[in-house]
Amino acid sequence: MSAPDVLPFFHADSNTWTYLVSDPASRDAAIIDPVLDFDPKSGRTSTTSAQAVLSAVTELGLRVRWIIETHAHADHLSAGHWLKPRLPDAVLAIGEGIRKVQKTFRPIFNLGEHFPVDGSQFDHLFSDDERFAIGVLEGRVIAVPGHTNDSNAYLVGDALFTGDSLFMPDGGTARCDFPGGDAATLYRSIQRLYELPDDTRVFVCHDYGPGGRELRCETTIGEQKRSNIHVRVGVDEASYVELRNARDATLSMPALILPAVQVNIRAGALPEPEANGVRYLKLPINQF
Repeated sequence: MSAPDVLPFFHADSNTWTYLVSDPASRDAAIIDPVLDFDPKSGRTSTTSAQAVLSAVTELGLRVRWIIETHAHADHLSAGHWLKPRLPDAVLAIGEGIRKVQKTFRPIFNLGEHFPVDGSQFDHLFSDDERFAIGVLEGRVIAVPGHTNDSNAYLVGDALFTGDSLFMPDGGTARCDFPGGDAATLYRSIQRLYELPDDTRVFVCHDYGPGGRELRCETTIGEQKRSNIHVRVGVDEASYVELRNARDATLSMPALILPAVQVNIRAGALPEPEANGVRYLKLPINQF
């Protein structure tokens, strides 16, 4: 199986891995899960992290054909919208499940009927098992709902980009308590990934260095099946659901979930400026 070059970038504020994935033969490339820097205290955005990826594209002489989201993230803002005009040959894409996510969050943020919930903010919506090309490399879309309705994994050659469905084996799996999440659904999604060859390289979207170990981004399907603390081989669906639901009940919400979701269902675009020229993010208040 063909092997893409994979260059990881770590965003420390959100523990997110962004990947620059390229075909050695053609120099075509994709960027997966780019991050827009955001300071919630000041409401200020910056592009330091995204610029680092863009600089690598230039230095390596790559042509970016795709900017790909694994899902509408709840822990960081996407830089996809910022990157798009700077990479004119690139298609900004996400899974077609984004429509369900948009329909869920439009009323939560009272975005109004004028806010599209058809995914049209993106250039392309991937369907399950769709194929796409990065040069001579074939990419395959594997829908992995459970964490969110729009979660996808992407298999490019021998490299699998799991989004939040799987973390490193000692980190387990994604939470399932967001709107549209479901632990049983995620368990079944992961079984699809476990059908891949054991030597398939696995690149995760987040790592938190459990136990203080060095941060890592890469493992294999075989190692996940042997060692994942939540869903290794031998763990049945009922046991996983019980474990996942119990753990989720102890977790607090991600610090950036409210700004992140508002931006990411817009494909990384910020809300339109209001009459005073300022852009605003909404903060729903849950009264006691």
